Amino acid sequence: GLWILGEYCVTEQQIMAFMEMVNESIGPLPIVDTEIRESTQDGVEGEDVGKTPAATTTSSRVTADGTYATQSALATTTTTSDDKPPLRKFLLAGDFFIGAALATSLTKIALRLESPGVARNRLVAQCMLVLASIIHLGKSSLPKKPISDDDVDWLSLCIRVINDRSPLLVQIFTRACRSSLQDMIGSISREELTETEKTLVRTDVDALINFSHLVNMNDNKAVDELELSLLQATEGTKKRESDVTTTALSKVYQLTGFSDPVYAEAYINVNQYDIVLDVLVVNQTPDTLQNLTLELATLGDLKLVDKPSPITLAGNDFCNTKAQVKVASTETGIIFGNIVYDITGVSGDRSCVVLNDIHIDIMDYIVPGHCSDQEFRKMWAEFEWENKVAIQTNVTDMTAYLSHLLKCTNMACLTPTQALSGDCGFLAANLYAKSVFGEDALANVSVEQDAITGCLSGHIRIRAKSQGMALSLGDKITMSQKKEQGA
Repeated sequence: GLWILGEYCVTEQQIMAFMEMVNESIGPLPIVDTEIRESTQDGVEGEDVGKTPAATTTSSRVTADGTYATQSALATTTTTSDDKPPLRKFLLAGDFFIGAALATSLTKIALRLESPGVARNRLVAQCMLVLASIIHLGKSSLPKKPISDDDVDWLSLCIRVINDRSPLLVQIFTRACRSSLQDMIGSISREELTETEKTLVRTDVDALINFSHLVNMNDNKAVDELELSLLQATEGTKKRESDVTTTALSKVYQLTGFSDPVYAEAYINVNQYDIVLDVLVVNQTPDTLQNLTLELATLGDLKLVDKPSPITLAGNDFCNTKAQVKVASTETGIIFGNIVYDITGVSGDRSCVVLNDIHIDIMDYIVPGHCSDQEFRKMWAEFEWENKVAIQTNVTDMTAYLSHLLKCTNMACLTPTQALSGDCGFLAANLYAKSVFGEDALANVSVEQDAITGCLSGHIRIRAKSQGMALSLGDKITMSQKKEQGA
């Protein structure tokens, strides 16, 4: 409200009315002197101030010698009346962000009033007195929370701008701020319009109609033959480079070595809260293996539901066995274990082959999300777990690094594209993602580019409600940076 009033009070009558409202809302000045004077007067005036009439209560008590005596008690209740102006209440409570917003508004109206004379000088003096009183209050011991250094710097800058009236700063405060607001509102409107257009389903007049009779049901996969042939005719049959990483082979983990008596590899199929391990077991010896058992254990918020049953494997034979794991949160989970078996005709202890660990990728449970700036700031203040990751990369373009970060973390950038454009030596952006378990993940990226070498430096601060979420995302970012440096 203060920002809007300071921005759109243009005429002299509006400016004077706004200044009168500020004086009423902040109370008598200077703030520190008036507060000390009021507290001193309250202590001198005595006990009658703010007190209700005394109430007398009597009760009968038995003395030590057995006689009865009457005891009287005088009770008084004190009532406090908080009749301070609203702005003064916030400042005494330590909310000096409102003081910084008030400084911006007072600076704008002081620079916007162009009529020379006593009226302008009086307005400028009042604005500077209000700002100096706020700084003095923040550095005193009266407020519940002291003022921050950023607020002090901003208030001091506003006083200097009002005093100097530099043409450049006058243009920034009176015109550039409003144009920036219009650009921000326009960018938000364009983004909302783009999101609306994405959700609309449009069908052209000459669009093709798909018939279910043309669908080939072989291999339990419904493929439209006509659409597939048209796609091959228009785009060709050449596969993209990214198709290799999205195939089923990327989900295959080698569990044992090729020289082990038993070779095993697992294909991981993730289905929201369940993980199904399809394990291929190969007997690389000519002996028959009896009671071959796949023993698995989990670390983290993972729970083994179905244990594989023992099997008998002939020489140089193979088989498939399955195990199901339940996932409870996005904390990084590890599946480990071994394969134990008996050899037919050989007595003694059971043989054992230790399996490689399987690290569950949390990216399978994280999806990009969107929230407002108010919700982001509220969650940022509430979440207690924070993980700070240093930026170490070979990329020299800040926008390209941000795109790489969004790709490897499945997070969405909340900062508008217009705010990220332009040539400058730093970049700051807010990221947000949500897990399938309802957990929120926040990230703040602060990147700075060296003017000489062009290298990027900075930090990524991750906040989440659970420790596992914050640590898992931090590990994912660190691993992606190591792979990028190795490449």
